[in-house]
Amino acid sequence: MRIIIIGSGYVGLVSGACLAELGHEVLCVDTDLAKIARLKAGDIPIFEPKLAEMIRRNGERDRLRFADCLPAFGPEIDAVFIAVGTPPLANGGGANLEAVFGAARDIAAKAKQEVLVVIKSTVPAGTGDAVERLLRREQPALLAVVASNPEFLREGNAIADFMEPDRIVIGTDDVGARQTLSRLYTALADIGTPLLQVGRRAAELTKYAANAFLAIKIAFINEVADLCEAIDADIDQVARGVGLDGRIGQAFLEAGPGYGGSCFPKDSAALLATAQDHAVSLRLIESTIAANDARKRAMGRRVAAAMGGEVAGRVVGVLGLTFKPNTDDIRDAPALALINSLERAGARVRVYDPRGMDNARNLLPGVTFTTSPYHCAEGADCLVLATQWVDFSALDAARLARLMRAPLLVDLRNSADAARFAEAGFAVHGIGRRPRLPPARPVSMVLRRTAGRFAPPSARPLNGAVPAPSLPDASPLSGS
Repeated sequence: MRIIIIGSGYVGLVSGACLAELGHEVLCVDTDLAKIARLKAGDIPIFEPKLAEMIRRNGERDRLRFADCLPAFGPEIDAVFIAVGTPPLANGGGANLEAVFGAARDIAAKAKQEVLVVIKSTVPAGTGDAVERLLRREQPALLAVVASNPEFLREGNAIADFMEPDRIVIGTDDVGARQTLSRLYTALADIGTPLLQVGRRAAELTKYAANAFLAIKIAFINEVADLCEAIDADIDQVARGVGLDGRIGQAFLEAGPGYGGSCFPKDSAALLATAQDHAVSLRLIESTIAANDARKRAMGRRVAAAMGGEVAGRVVGVLGLTFKPNTDDIRDAPALALINSLERAGARVRVYDPRGMDNARNLLPGVTFTTSPYHCAEGADCLVLATQWVDFSALDAARLARLMRAPLLVDLRNSADAARFAEAGFAVHGIGRRPRLPPARPVSMVLRRTAGRFAPPSARPLNGAVPAPSLPDASPLSGS
């Protein structure tokens, strides 16, 4: 089949490459001239494992091409996908649909006779109706059908999510459009992927509802982690016990610093805005958004507590900037809120991330960008693990301890081997579990390590209680 995809960002590139891999002829269009020039030169502007190789392979097969403008086309094109960005509005409410409507106007201007428009972008329910009206208004003679085909791609795992999906949602009541999209995904249906045929608005809402539900799971387990600390229980044990229930599942039950990225924050806010537009109350979504915002702000206070309540003038190394591993995306990343809180409290922050530092430089002008985890740890009073990159799991704990001024690790992802770090002399503070302290050492060694400082960071209650920082709630660390 012959497909055009408008938008060569994350969703458009992944979808275009994967559809080409399935054997279709794909043209990816984007008005960003520099981006198209890079793509034509084989330079992929985003990081996603295996994506560059797939784009190169299908380009060589002449199944994947790029253009900076939409060409005139007719019935020879089976479908035109809209895969442009839908960022939050400036007021923080619903989705900004300017790019979607702009793409629709381009289609109306270039399409001849008939066209199947497929909205792949994440859009509020009812957007397909608006696009259909726009197409009719712009080109009354055009026979246009609009369908919804939402994406469910996880950054860092997007290729597998497209090629081996849990389901494919096709939203349209038009029989011809359903048949066309079913043919498009025949190869995936043949391996057992369910093709869910639903109404257009149901498809649009499915995407938002799925992301909102996953956000709720994250916010829920984070609150349970706080309770675990208060009663001296281990959140990893609790989460496993809960997740083994087949009705719940293990996914997204990992306690941490809150969710971020390009989807959960904006999609939850957009879903809430849609509900408000229709006078429907979504109290659970409201609470989830508030809980996650508070969670990210609280991470600075958590680090301060592990350091004895005072961070002013002290050096904190932060490992990980992206909101998750295997991506260079730092949008709404918890590490950004953490660093902001620490800087406002007077800490000197050093950072390292395998992929996200270029995107973060303009957002973090006051921090020191380092060249490796070990460089980040040099002279630090505390090391914070903010993103669970696999690179960090193999770090030499003893080497880090020698480089640091004080061997203290605050693991916001519970991904470090706490026993190994404690054996190397670290006090390890995780989420939802008691701190892991280093084994007892001879008094002479302890005195040498702590000479010239107040109390060692390891002097924290064994029950996991977090000592209150010596800062009032109105301090910069409160996030107010």
